[in-house]
Amino acid sequence: MADGYGFGGEGDWKTSVLLRATKVMADGLPGGTSFMADYTYPLVPGEEKILGAHMLEVCPTITSAQPSLEVHPLSIGGREDPVRLRFVADPGPGVVAGLSDLGDRFRLTVNEVHLVEPDEALPLLPVACAVWQPRPSLSTSAESWLLAGAPHHTVLSKAVGTEVLETFGEMTGTEVVVIGADSTVREVQRELRWNAAYHRLAARL
Repeated sequence: MADGYGFGGEGDWKTSVLLRATKVMADGLPGGTSFMADYTYPLVPGEEKILGAHMLEVCPTITSAQPSLEVHPLSIGGREDPVRLRFVADPGPGVVAGLSDLGDRFRLTVNEVHLVEPDEALPLLPVACAVWQPRPSLSTSAESWLLAGAPHHTVLSKAVGTEVLETFGEMTGTEVVVIGADSTVREVQRELRWNAAYHRLAARL
């Protein structure tokens, strides 16, 4: 992944394509881009976050620290204990994006996020991870994400932002739905309905 290859866990070709495309768009830019998935949710009231991770497949470009090379049991697959890099993503602004196949078109859902340090050390988490606060809040972000039919596997990027992904959507004819600091569930619902009408009309022209 650090060399720009796309990857999607469990045969997820859509995320693999999105990761490769985002890596190309981010070429030469600081910040890094990685395959990602929601792992767990630290639910401190008023400070709700998402902890993202995925088995062994998190790209070290999202950290400026030196990753540690460790061996831990995987507990699935009946294989020898695999080697993996372990680190925490750098704090700062970023985006989490997921690509969905709607049958007649693709939808790219983009959530603007702010990456933070974990609230405490994670000695029992044997994989690399990232922790972020989704905009505008976890509850609004999660409900909007589900309404959009967005996937579990995502691309996390600190190198490219919303504007770049919107341009990518325009270039490829992909619907783009943005969940940002000012988003509400009602507005996202309306946008999804308008987008559906637009794309169905545009397909007939």
